[in-house]
Amino acid sequence: MQKIAIITAGGSGARMGSPIPKQFLLLNEKPLLWYTIRAFLEAYHDISILLVLPKDYLSAGQELVNEMGIANQTTLVVGGSTRFHSVQNGVQLIKNNAVVFVHDGVRCLITPHLIIRCFEQTIEKGSAIPAVTCTDSVRIINNQSHSAINRDQVKIIQTPQTFLSSILIPAFNQPYQSDFTDEATVVEASGESVHLIDGEYSNIKITRPADLLVANAILAERIK
Repeated sequence: MQKIAIITAGGSGARMGSPIPKQFLLLNEKPLLWYTIRAFLEAYHDISILLVLPKDYLSAGQELVNEMGIANQTTLVVGGSTRFHSVQNGVQLIKNNAVVFVHDGVRCLITPHLIIRCFEQTIEKGSAIPAVTCTDSVRIINNQSHSAINRDQVKIIQTPQTFLSSILIPAFNQPYQSDFTDEATVVEASGESVHLIDGEYSNIKITRPADLLVANAILAERIK
């Protein structure tokens, strides 16, 4: 079955305090996006990439895919006003039956192993949503009070959120809702169930300067 990765890289560098979008910041002299894209190519060399970018950074994205030698299997997509609309712009380009990965471009430490596991579960169950168990103490606020809950029952959701196109395409034909926080919530709102899969604690999202320090440490450990 065809494999398609929608890589969402439409964000800004606001929380990083950076003048450029964080997906183009350098990690060991390469843009974060380079590592993200490479992981999908290592998992499946025949994968098609839909790279969602801010309009002003399409040329930078084109330069990156040219340098990686994957221009023939990559389509650049202009991002929308929300994550939902950015992913929707990519989903609308899918015409054939496929397994579709939707991945945060700044989760640059994603491993080919997790990508492959998501693909295999999606073939079996229709979806694969990576999640890890919360390691912090958690409390729920209820009006003026709050109470502790069992953190073993709390899951932190990651990407790539992976679906059969026959499930994802109809889900993104529905109108936008403000409580669509990720693809799983969109699919559930369409009436479909979603299935979790074990994620990876190293699959962090780079949003703040401290995250780059952690990513550098993880990358250094991997290349020893």
